[in-house]
Amino acid sequence: MGQLTGKTALITGGGSGIGQAIAKRYTAEGAKVVITGRRVAALQETVDLCPKGSVLPFAGDVQKPEDCEAMIKATVEFGGGKIDILVNNAGIDSPAGSVADLAPESFRKILETNLFGTFYTCHFAIPHFIAQGGGAIVNVASLAALRCPPALPAYIASKHGIVGLTQSIANDYGKYAIRANVICPGATATAMLENAMSGLAEQKGTDIPGALKFLTRFTPLQRAASVDEIAGAAVFFAGDDSTYITGAVLPIEGGASVVDPCGSSTSDAGLDWGGGQH
Repeated sequence: MGQLTGKTALITGGGSGIGQAIAKRYTAEGAKVVITGRRVAALQETVDLCPKGSVLPFAGDVQKPEDCEAMIKATVEFGGGKIDILVNNAGIDSPAGSVADLAPESFRKILETNLFGTFYTCHFAIPHFIAQGGGAIVNVASLAALRCPPALPAYIASKHGIVGLTQSIANDYGKYAIRANVICPGATATAMLENAMSGLAEQKGTDIPGALKFLTRFTPLQRAASVDEIAGAAVFFAGDDSTYITGAVLPIEGGASVVDPCGSSTSDAGLDWGGGQH
């Protein structure tokens, strides 16, 4: 404990799932945290799970640049004039459909949340990092940033874009002691993933745990991750044990990215890609 003592972080999408788990870990490690999201009740749930006074909830939408600017400002004020860590976790899942079938507005909405939101917070945080002599950015992408499951072009484009954006920041701002890294969760046990599994459960005549077992059957560890397993990597990239790491892309997917799906049927291939993890 105490790896993040004295540091202040902003975590987008901090009201549930991975974002909530990161907030709990960061505050347990001594950090002060601002969490953002659109659902006030969900943000308050995270506040109640963390040490008193360690978390500031901030209602905002990462699709809006003005909200992102306000998030950064609130974090700097909460941190007594500084922001040390930015975690871009906010994200939404994508409706299924290949490019010709997907509505242009659906494609736009996914990118505006997952990719543009990440850009906006980085855009407004980086000047503060430069002024104070450094900072750490942890962007949450997905196994879908490394693989290409079928019929999810918007989600895949947004997550691939996060990797490229992160590595561009690492390249351009390393000279200012700003580090930027990406974590890529595979299938992770969150409410979003469970909701996404309802159709598969019905199709296979099973329940949600059964659907998750089917989903991860080709994954070497043969299970979904817990949110705490993802949060541990977010602590590592924010702390002093990773001070010479930037531009890295870390899969946290139980080995799914090394599996050759060619032995499975077309409909089965890529099922353990990790969508809906937030």
